[in-house]
Amino acid sequence: MQIGICATPADIAPLPNLPFDFIEAHVQNLLLPEKPESAFAPNAAATRSSPRGTPAANCFLPADLKVTGPSVDSTRLARYAEVAFARAASLDLRIFVFGSAGARQMPEGWSAIRGFEQYVEALQVVAPIAQRHGIQVVVEPLNRVECNLVNTIDEGAEAVHRCNHPSVQLLVDFFHMLRNGEAPDPIGRHAALVTHAHLAENVDRREPGFHGDDFRPFLRQLHKATRCQRLTIECVWSQGMPAGVAAAVAEVRRQVADAGY
Repeated sequence: MQIGICATPADIAPLPNLPFDFIEAHVQNLLLPEKPESAFAPNAAATRSSPRGTPAANCFLPADLKVTGPSVDSTRLARYAEVAFARAASLDLRIFVFGSAGARQMPEGWSAIRGFEQYVEALQVVAPIAQRHGIQVVVEPLNRVECNLVNTIDEGAEAVHRCNHPSVQLLVDFFHMLRNGEAPDPIGRHAALVTHAHLAENVDRREPGFHGDDFRPFLRQLHKATRCQRLTIECVWSQGMPAGVAAAVAEVRRQVADAGY
């Protein structure tokens, strides 16, 4: 299992000895999908020269690119995805995390059934574009405080099944599961869909090892997901980054080993 951190490639360039395996970037900040190529070029250069690869990125959509509610713009979504995926492919960035709480948050009073249908429709818009560029989009269930749509692993799996496209798969995030009080079992139940994972501690979203959260029950279930080879620490660093990286990565590696990897 490769252990990554959420970071900006340019910030990692002067820190070549940090003991992690890969970077998970921020789609909007790195790829600038609605800005010209000239704006993206410096980010591309920094990513290519980084001492770590950047195979994944999160924060797919801005909050104003709504995929639920009365103001969905599928044309803008397709245009945004085309640019984002093309730029990502040029950097060998292959995994897009579709969390994007603001974009998928349903307005008050909106039908939950219709909201879920709209989310699946958004996945169906981006899926063939992703496939053309060799990208995989992973559905990220989010905790109920942050978003009111697709909160559990079962719901995320249902969205993947409903989309029914090989370029749309599932992410599991231990932090969101902990916040929801969700048991680890659904990870194993949907192991065939899981291709990426996140973790952070429950309290204050701190880095692994800070409060001592035990992720082993989740990792044992994740071990069943044979296509999931990367696990990203997506946290609020207690001492800032890079101060806590070495200890956090070491703690994750200990728990991964204990879980049977």
